[in-house]
Amino acid sequence: MTNNMNSLNGAMASNISRRQLLKTLGAGGAALAGGSMFRPMSALAAGDLAFWATGTLDVGDAWSRAADDAGLNVAFTDNGNDPGPAVARLVAGNANDLFDIGGLQGGAEKELAVQGAIVPWDMSKIPNYENVWQWAKDIPYLQHDGKQYGLPAVINADSIIYRPDKLGKVDSYGVIFDPKLKGQVAMEDAWINSAVFAAMYLKESENQKIGNPGNLTEDELGLVMEFLIKHKKDGQFRTFWSGWEQGVQLVGDGEVLAMTGWEPIVYEGRKRGLQVEYAAPVEGYEGWGNNLVLLKGAVDRGLGDDAHKFANWLLDGFYGCALGEQRGYVVPSDRNVAYAEANASQFDPAKVKALAEHVKAKFSGKVAWQNTRPDNFQLYEEWWQKLRNA
Repeated sequence: MTNNMNSLNGAMASNISRRQLLKTLGAGGAALAGGSMFRPMSALAAGDLAFWATGTLDVGDAWSRAADDAGLNVAFTDNGNDPGPAVARLVAGNANDLFDIGGLQGGAEKELAVQGAIVPWDMSKIPNYENVWQWAKDIPYLQHDGKQYGLPAVINADSIIYRPDKLGKVDSYGVIFDPKLKGQVAMEDAWINSAVFAAMYLKESENQKIGNPGNLTEDELGLVMEFLIKHKKDGQFRTFWSGWEQGVQLVGDGEVLAMTGWEPIVYEGRKRGLQVEYAAPVEGYEGWGNNLVLLKGAVDRGLGDDAHKFANWLLDGFYGCALGEQRGYVVPSDRNVAYAEANASQFDPAKVKALAEHVKAKFSGKVAWQNTRPDNFQLYEEWWQKLRNA
């Protein structure tokens, strides 16, 4: 680190409180997450937690309830969703200096645990975990060496966002590769989603020999990526989008008619007065979990107990209701419906229950599970860079 950065850190320790810094993180977290800024150890305050997670886990002003209910001041920062950079910042960057709790797409827990970037949760301090749906608890990558490193905070299954007023009903990923829609479709700039969607389409609709779309062999991956690269070179995709804000913008500004992506973008598009639907593809959904991980830096700073309080609060019902209302995502817990029934003036119990059933129904059919660290993940990274350069 340069002398200039040392001077900056010293000035920060003298002139900025942890709470002020957390507000700064919440307002401009993307820049800070990628930079070399450190939180001053001398400015720690009990109950202040920095939550670094996928943007769709943010509930805005509703974070204030964590202060009311559990005495926790939460500053949320969008980590961009792509696990590659997030893992790199946790292992070799400064994310452990900046943040306390991570909300990461599932699969990286083992790598982060082996690298010492995260520590296991003490389940005795999270009593609300008892109410989490059993099939969510059974997701294999939540544990490593018999210890609980990931908590299934949010579960959903993704597919295609589309404009029915322009396209009619869409029920296949084939719409993304339809030459009639050249330049009017998009996919996410992340292989954890886009490679899976393409593999599902090729397996189910093009009868290609693919086993598990979420864990492709070397040959299968080559087939999928060559398919995507060809379509990119042909000008099929308007863009490969990155992050919640850009995804919303593409739909909100009418730049694309169909794109693979996250269901909350549909809700946001409707808020903007657009006719937007979420497809139930014949090829199935991509299932995923966004999991809470306890960063080693938080424990080193003496914030382990507060982090456990946060995890327990997240599973207590209010957050699940608020997130469902804002994003259409589900915290996989029976506490959501129980909270809504006890607080019907805040949330409609019928809607909360219906959303839970909607998500459960997705998992009753074909589902390919997302895995951020498949067996050949380094090869995935290499192929994805080839796609970006194509």
